[in-house]
Amino acid sequence: MEGNPLWGEAPPGRLAGAWHRIRAAFRMGDKQTAETLPRLPLALRRGELAASYLGAEADGDHRRAAAAAIAAADSAGARRDWWPADIWAHRALWHFEQAEMTLQAARAARRIGEIRTLAGDPASARRYYAEAISEARDIGAEREEGLAALGMGRAQLQLGDVTTARRLAQISIDLLQRAGAPPEEEEAALRLRGVEKTVDAEGER
Repeated sequence: MEGNPLWGEAPPGRLAGAWHRIRAAFRMGDKQTAETLPRLPLALRRGELAASYLGAEADGDHRRAAAAAIAAADSAGARRDWWPADIWAHRALWHFEQAEMTLQAARAARRIGEIRTLAGDPASARRYYAEAISEARDIGAEREEGLAALGMGRAQLQLGDVTTARRLAQISIDLLQRAGAPPEEEEAALRLRGVEKTVDAEGER
């Protein structure tokens, strides 16, 4: 479902480095970093958050623009309004990259993956989870890498690939444990890893 017309803006992010366990599995290629952003769609240029973003964008203040875009993405996501949420998250990703805020860029890429998964498009979500994994791995951010691996696993589960989902869950568990992540994050990965046992148990009934 990649290229779904639901998504209105080309991805500006980059796929830096390599995480062989994921990229080899999905044969993902590199993306080129966009040098400029398209104009914000007219439908999204209204409201306080949009005004804050547009002001920061006009000033060339990437940090402030990224923060405003993230707030707008969260607001749209809370309403389950996935198209604007996706556009705002892409803009946040681009601004974080321009500001060389790699951890925040990884989080923004993971957020796009979450948006697309929640919107019912796990196939296109995987490239953003892979980007988040790669960015996080490059800077040694194991908790963020683990959360992105968990998101990738959930996307794979939605696509019916239980084996890969469980493998990603174990990767996530290992990373989250090493990072000392909150217990609820590790528990979510443990639940995903246990999916196959649940399926087997139901099949035996």
